[in-house]
Amino acid sequence: MKTSVEISYYPLTKDYLKPIGDFIDRLHTHEKLIVKTNGMSTQVFGEYDDVMHGITVEIKTSFELPHSVFVLKVINADLIEIPK
Repeated sequence: MKTSVEISYYPLTKDYLKPIGDFIDRLHTHEKLIVKTNGMSTQVFGEYDDVMHGITVEIKTSFELPHSVFVLKVINADLIEIPK
């Protein structure tokens, strides 16, 4: 089953850009995921199990930084392939 996840990450620290960049870079290391970013969020596309595994691993790593907040929207469709 294909899935799409929209992720917003809010590290509650003065230097918030570095943890966000690190999180996105780590997502890109997962070969089975398609990762797209914009100014508001990161979108991850792929097979459900691959997507959920990848984001779970990387959120856990990000939680090593205290006071991190993630907001996720999970859709049971591959929105990257839906024609505009």
